[in-house]
Amino acid sequence: MGNDYYVVYVTVPRGKGRDLARTILEERLAACVNITPVESMYWWQGKIEEDREDLLVVKTKGKALKKLISRVREIHPYSVPEVIAVPIVEGNPAYLEWVEREVVD
Repeated sequence: MGNDYYVVYVTVPRGKGRDLARTILEERLAACVNITPVESMYWWQGKIEEDREDLLVVKTKGKALKKLISRVREIHPYSVPEVIAVPIVEGNPAYLEWVEREVVD
C-alpha cells in the first residue's frame, strides 16, 4: 500500500500557491494541498539566489503522479520548477483510503 501514495513538494512564487493548488485539486490530481510560506536559497545561473516562496505539500496516488508532474510543469511560472515526489512508506490507512477515493487516475 505504501508505494501507491506520494507526497509531492512544489515551490512557487509567494502568492501563487493557491492558484496552482486549486488547479490541481479541481483536476483531481491531488486529494489535499498544504500551502506554507518559505524562504528559499538556491543556485541559479551561477549565483546564489534568495526568494520568498510558497511551498505546496501535495498528497496524491501513484497512478496520478506522472500526470500531476506534467500538469504542474505546464502551468508553473518557473522554467525549471521544483517538483519532488516522495513515496509514503506508511500512514493512517483511513487517510490513504481517502486519498485513493479523491484522486482520479
